[in-house]
This record gives sequence, structure tokens and C-alpha cells, in this order.
Amino acid sequence: MSAPKPVILCIEDDPQIRRFLRAGLGSQGFEFLEAESGRQGITEAAARNPDLIILDLGLPDMEGVEVVRSLREWAGLPILVLSARTRETEKIAALDAGADDYLTKPFGMGELLARIRVALRHADSGPDKSSVFAVANLVVDLARRQVLLENRPVHLTPLEYRLLATLVKHAGLVLTHRQLLKEVWGPGHADDSHYLRIYMAQLRHKLEKDPAQPRFLLTEVGVGYRLAAE
Repeated sequence: MSAPKPVILCIEDDPQIRRFLRAGLGSQGFEFLEAESGRQGITEAAARNPDLIILDLGLPDMEGVEVVRSLREWAGLPILVLSARTRETEKIAALDAGADDYLTKPFGMGELLARIRVALRHADSGPDKSSVFAVANLVVDLARRQVLLENRPVHLTPLEYRLLATLVKHAGLVLTHRQLLKEVWGPGHADDSHYLRIYMAQLRHKLEKDPAQPRFLLTEVGVGYRLAAE
């Protein structure tokens, strides 16, 4: 008996985008649901319990950020924002409201599929997920608090390790500067972005072959950071 198809709900008012996504995601084995407005999307999400939501911010009846906040009152499912809006403040607002990732239009189907896979894996793993994260030649064992690069141990300071562990727990997803500062340094340091720049530079120096062109610790310009997951 074959496994059920993952269900993706797309909340998007542009019929051409929906048609493109329906064809692309349908061909990859996803069941595709559609909603043309924020309120319809919230109703569909409650009725159909999708595995992931793709959300546009510019909806006809309500702002996409409001949709995120409304869904987060009861739903823990992944929310991937897909929007033509490129302003950093809007990306940050969506992520801080509870979206898991943000992709800007125009986009490639390959990158969208990769982001979807990461978000679904993250949702499936839950709190009991494997404590070992690995990508390329980097291995992080959260249970043993051990970091290996090319099978050699890497010494990190407690704060460097805490920053890396936070990124590992959300691997593949964008974390805003404020989210990282609050989780690593505490709520009182949510605006101390210079801490984050300093420690991210130190981590890259220890983990990246070329810190100026990182392979693992990726910058989302003006928004935050993402740990490469694949």
C-alpha cells in the first residue's frame, strides 16, 4: 500500500502562479489544494489539515502576515511565504510572525521544492528527532555536544556552540537576527545585532573553507541566517 501524498495548501490570489504550482508540485507527487483569499485559506487549513502551506503576502482580503498569526494560534504546520515583496522589513515581519521560510518571486521550482523538502523534514522530525545533523563534511552531534569537520573535532566556545546548535535545530530554514539573538543571548539582547555578526564571523572562520563564500552558514541579506541542509 503506497504512502499518502503530502498535502500542500496554496493561499494565492494569482491564478497563473497557482496553475504553475499545481503543475509543478503535482508532478512531484504532492496533493495540491488552493485558496484565493486569506480567510478562505484559513478555513481550508482548518478543514483539510495540510502538511504545508504556501502563502502569498499580498492577498485581496487581508495581509499575509495576519494569516500567519491566525494560523499560528492553533497550527504548527510549516508555512512557506512566496511573495513578490522584497523589502527586508516585510520578510522579517512574516518570519517573526511565525512563517518558517520566505522565498521571493520570481522563483525556480527546484529551489521551491528544496525548501519544501526541508520544511517537511523539519516538521516530521519533531522534538524527538535524531540528535545528529550532517551536511557535506560537517557533523554536529547535539547529544554529545560534538562538532566534527572532515572527521576532526572543532573546538567552539559555549556561545559559538549555542549559536550553531540553534541553527542546527532549524536547519534549512531562515532565522531572523532577532530570533537568533533572543534564543542564544536572551530576550534582553534582541536588538544587539553586533553580537551576532561577531560570533557568526568566528563560526565561519572555524567551519568554512572560505569564510567569505560560506558553504554552510548562509546569509539572508538584511533578514538573518540559514544553515544549509542539503
